Amino acid sequence: MRGADRLREHLREGGVFLRWVLYACVIGVAVGLAAVAFLLEVDWATGLRGRHPWLVFLLPLAGVVIVLLYRACGMEKDRGTDLVLVAVREAGPLRLRTAPLIFAATALTHLCGGSAGREGAALQLGGSLAAWAGRRFRLDEKDERIMVMCGMAAAFSALFGAPLTAAVFAMEVVSVGVMYYAAMVPCLVSALTGLLVARQFGLHAAPPYPVEEAAALSPVSMLQAAGLGLLCALTSILFCKVIHAAPKVYAKYLPDPLLRAAAGGVLVLLLTLLVEEQTYNGAGDAVIRRLMEGETIPAAFLLKILFTALTLGAGFRGGEIVPVLFTGCAFGTLAGPLLGLPHALSGAMGMAGVFCGATNCPLSSILMAYELFGGQGLPLFALCIGTSYMLSGYYGLYREQKIVYSKFRTEWIDKKAK
Repeated sequence: MRGADRLREHLREGGVFLRWVLYACVIGVAVGLAAVAFLLEVDWATGLRGRHPWLVFLLPLAGVVIVLLYRACGMEKDRGTDLVLVAVREAGPLRLRTAPLIFAATALTHLCGGSAGREGAALQLGGSLAAWAGRRFRLDEKDERIMVMCGMAAAFSALFGAPLTAAVFAMEVVSVGVMYYAAMVPCLVSALTGLLVARQFGLHAAPPYPVEEAAALSPVSMLQAAGLGLLCALTSILFCKVIHAAPKVYAKYLPDPLLRAAAGGVLVLLLTLLVEEQTYNGAGDAVIRRLMEGETIPAAFLLKILFTALTLGAGFRGGEIVPVLFTGCAFGTLAGPLLGLPHALSGAMGMAGVFCGATNCPLSSILMAYELFGGQGLPLFALCIGTSYMLSGYYGLYREQKIVYSKFRTEWIDKKAK
């Protein structure tokens, strides 16, 4: 009987494995297609604004329209990516209407020149679609959480072209110090499927930011990488503090969400006119490439933080991740060469270090360094990332993210990111 029981148990586990592979493939295809459409839509909006720069003058109106859209759908108090984290950790509800709303609102933000990214918005898109699918499959709360993580991984992978980063990020970002290993295979399958879908549309054929420069591992380069990690930690703290302070300031002086959105649009418009260029509008991917190719813009990281805080704090919709990468790249290309590191390598390490400090996801950041930059000098990336993680304290982009274990001692703290 014992042998028969073990056999039945193995068969049951094999059935669960196959079921999750099937679910993950379905989510990977569905969310991958939605993410590709989302990416093409945002690229179209960005390109249209590039051809017609005057569209930035419509930014205050776009903010009002976004608020009215969310109000009409009963989601005016939607908490963005934080809501997805709650859905994973506590089985909180995710509405299907989040997907079309984030689709339309992010496009409007980019079309009219708000400073926002798209990957954070994609986490909401993928999470809401996967949660809806979980309900259709009649999954229980625990399995529905895995479905949401699969949706996050598929969307992130399809947009970024980094499936390993996407899979681990979906598991790591919710509760720092505790990873949902039961979701490993589903998230990997979903992320890889999402990437294959994106590649069918000609996306992500090569690493997006290949770095040919490398620094040899030595005591000096280790000190340089750790020094840059320390500076990245400080930059990530500044980014998080400003991003979280902006909505509080808006709410204090402009309690009406419509007035907040209009005022935020006006402020971003005035800043754009003041700097006399649209370098800091939109996500800034093209500027990241310029920086990686050798350009240095001394105040770029501070301006991007300001533009992004004014945009998202006012109620515009979009992601925070690409602005974080922009900030990290701009800061890295400024500070890294001063420490003696090659320019492009400094930009890449700055991106990974600030991303880690802002998201508290060191494993995802190391994988990102491998997938986005080609893996040159990966041990130094890891040292920079680890230093940034440890010294960035308990600040984070997402207020619903939980820091389960201390960054300094092997003790349980279980506190939300600041």
